[in-house]
Amino acid sequence: MLRIANCSGFYGDRLSAAREMVEGGPIDVLTGDWLAELTMLILAGNRSKGRPGYAPTFLTQLEHVLGTCLDRGIKVVSNAGGLDPAGCAAAVSELAGRLGLSVKVAHVTGDDLTGHELGDALNLDTGEKLPSAPLTANAYLGGRPIADALSAGADVVVTGRVTDAALVTGPGIWRYGWRPGDYDALAGSVVAGHVIECGCQATGGNYAFFGEVPDLAHCGFPIAELHADGSSVITKHPGTGGLVSVGTVTAQLLYEIGSPRYLGPDAIARFDTIRLEQQGPDRVRISGTRGEAPPDTLKVAINYLGGYRNTMTMVLTGLDLEAKARLAQDAIWSRVPRESFEQVHVELTPMADTALLRITVMDADSRKAGRAFSSAVVETGLASYPGFYGLTPPGQASPYGVYWPTLIPVRAVQARVWLDGRQLDGPPGHQRPDDSSDPQRPDDFPDRQLLGGPRLDGQRSDSGERSVPQTAPAASALSPGIPGQGEPAIEDGDLPAVQAPLGTIMGARSGDKGGNANLGVWVRTTGQFDWLTGYLTVERLAELLPFTAKLRVERFELPNLLALNFVVHGLLGRGVAASPRLDAQAKALGEELRAKLAEIPRSLLQAPVRPAPPAPPA
Repeated sequence: MLRIANCSGFYGDRLSAAREMVEGGPIDVLTGDWLAELTMLILAGNRSKGRPGYAPTFLTQLEHVLGTCLDRGIKVVSNAGGLDPAGCAAAVSELAGRLGLSVKVAHVTGDDLTGHELGDALNLDTGEKLPSAPLTANAYLGGRPIADALSAGADVVVTGRVTDAALVTGPGIWRYGWRPGDYDALAGSVVAGHVIECGCQATGGNYAFFGEVPDLAHCGFPIAELHADGSSVITKHPGTGGLVSVGTVTAQLLYEIGSPRYLGPDAIARFDTIRLEQQGPDRVRISGTRGEAPPDTLKVAINYLGGYRNTMTMVLTGLDLEAKARLAQDAIWSRVPRESFEQVHVELTPMADTALLRITVMDADSRKAGRAFSSAVVETGLASYPGFYGLTPPGQASPYGVYWPTLIPVRAVQARVWLDGRQLDGPPGHQRPDDSSDPQRPDDFPDRQLLGGPRLDGQRSDSGERSVPQTAPAASALSPGIPGQGEPAIEDGDLPAVQAPLGTIMGARSGDKGGNANLGVWVRTTGQFDWLTGYLTVERLAELLPFTAKLRVERFELPNLLALNFVVHGLLGRGVAASPRLDAQAKALGEELRAKLAEIPRSLLQAPVRPAPPAPPA
């Protein structure tokens, strides 16, 4: 087996994690994910100010462990290269020199497409044409260039934009020699990579049933024990806090996905075939994942300057909160006309007897969106609602970026691998088998277009119809180890029901994918799943979360995981950097749904909940 440990889930994660993973027990590969969609824009801003275009925190972590990794033969694979993988690799070599270490450093290039002609790129979600020159444009590369670098003897591999799962798939290809047509094994490694990519989210972090998670303050980072067939066991080092259970792994599997056909440059992973089994304390086996040939396009993440924005927040307290909000806005717009801005977003967030009123304006003119707006809000301070006070001082507008996902043909992207500054000879990083004779290759992509077009999401469910592929196993065929297997299905007849929050039986995990929000929900027993699939339709979601009612919503079932996944299109506007929502990444969307009341059959509320074991002694 190949033990692949994660030590970072985002740019800013725990700096001590690399040392904890290297010193906490045996591992073979140390990986970390530094590149969220927003990070590329942050790095572009840093680079424009003369700072590195890569994540310097990676070097901080590496300094703690590089010598130990070399002594123990632990490979290091990271996407911290961001917009400048060559610069990051050079910094690693310089670090090794300072430490008196001899290290072979590889880096991967070819993802940066800012010099390409992208004017005809169509947005995957809206079909619109790219309106402005890109600040960044990066294709999502796969794991094969990483494998090439490791095969050439690299101790440390630094990449730019690759898929998050490629950090696991690449080492798997290197160790097990998977060929491009080994779709099931590749898909299994994609699933393992997806589970551990977000660090502690796989080991109890941000978990809906957090009361079951012991010692979350000292949560351990995840490890994937990857096997030659693509199956894996998710675990963590002994003695660390947190929890690895079917529930915590399910939660992470549902994070930021679309349809059950999870597309990637190495393989399409069928999430509707995944089977989970609790093998023991803090050990969950993932098996059964089926794979398909990858599409002949790569996703490209483009960011461009959208304009300038400014947000002012006021606090409303006591009685008549909605009337006070209207009065506040009337006073503001009498000083600076609402229609003078390109976009205005108003958000009223109730909190018991208090509410926050957030007003965000956006405009191409930084002066108009700057103090002309924020000072107008302050001017109303003595001529507005009773109890007026604000949380934001007047200030200038700040620039914001727009995230623009599109597609490009695989043949238009050439990955290159460099070792100690010299380019490696060899086949390109995006090899494909002979598609014409491959029986597993899906050739039913009528909506595939080059340089854009609709998403390759597989089956859709815009009207709330169930979207279970015909090959999906029935809920009764769940693998051993999933709680509740073999329970009788809930019939449609009358059952004693009680009004209770959905979160009493249902977990949730939500997040952002560009301008869309993903909302995954799951339960613990087949009886609960039978009820949930009938209850939580797209129409019901619109009733419970009214702000989704006018948006396009897709619903997918994953019976093996006892889960549903919703994709709410357009909820986040033009991406996190441009979203004026208080919850700009939809992180709390799942918890908002779990708090909603529903008539739940009493028998479903009696499912056992495993209590959290006591925290280890200090």
